[in-house]
Amino acid sequence: MQENILESKTQSNEQCSPTMVRRVAAMLDLNTRSFSEGDILPKGWHFFMLAGETLKSELRQDGFPGLGVPIPDLGLPRLLLGGRTVSYFGDIIIGSVVEKTSFIKNIVEKTTNSGPMAIVTIQHELRPITASSPAIVETQTYILLSASSASKNTENIHSPAIETEHQKQITPDETILFQYSALGFNSHKIHLDRGYAQDIEGLPDLVVNGGLSTLFLTEFIRTHLKLEKTDIKVKHIAPLYCNRAMTLTAKKNETNWILYIYDDYNSIAVEAEINVK
Repeated sequence: MQENILESKTQSNEQCSPTMVRRVAAMLDLNTRSFSEGDILPKGWHFFMLAGETLKSELRQDGFPGLGVPIPDLGLPRLLLGGRTVSYFGDIIIGSVVEKTSFIKNIVEKTTNSGPMAIVTIQHELRPITASSPAIVETQTYILLSASSASKNTENIHSPAIETEHQKQITPDETILFQYSALGFNSHKIHLDRGYAQDIEGLPDLVVNGGLSTLFLTEFIRTHLKLEKTDIKVKHIAPLYCNRAMTLTAKKNETNWILYIYDDYNSIAVEAEINVK
């Protein structure tokens, strides 16, 4: 069964629709008319082209459709995004058509002190139909857990104040969680159904989409630092929650940039490494 899953691959042609691009801009509170057909798609905005077409009747119990290719249940009902790596080899032009290829790259099943778990890695490639190689290659790593591993609310302690030259604070609300989920055709209930998130998964509130957190980081690099990134590697350490402030920071080291997202207790929730031109 696992071999069949690993052999499965989906391929389709996707348009980098000007309408979708303007909707991403609207979600980010940017001037929608600043983005026109023929312009270069801002790096990080390709997420809507990774959306899958999983039938409603075939959704996982948690509502997650998979992105580009369905994720197997494996008897593990809880799903979290562990991280992603995105490499940019070229540009995608707004209005153009790209070939999307998605496949499950790897599945690792293991048993931990908290019970069984699995790590599923999915790879996506976006290739302009006029090009011979992909412009973007993205891998996403998902962690599948048993129902018994549902989160337990614990008391958090504030960490010291964040001190860094480059920082920005964002408070994502229900509206932006809905808009991002809709643009990416992501119906995972932890982002949309507060009752499910709290009563079934034991979470304190709706969870901010991991992809949305990554988008905040790539926009921070693009608009605040005004740098051109070539790749980004993101690791999700802890969930971020709706209506709670998050702080984005960036610091340059000898070879690249290190970014963090801190939660409302000033604890690191997301870590990212970005290479720039």
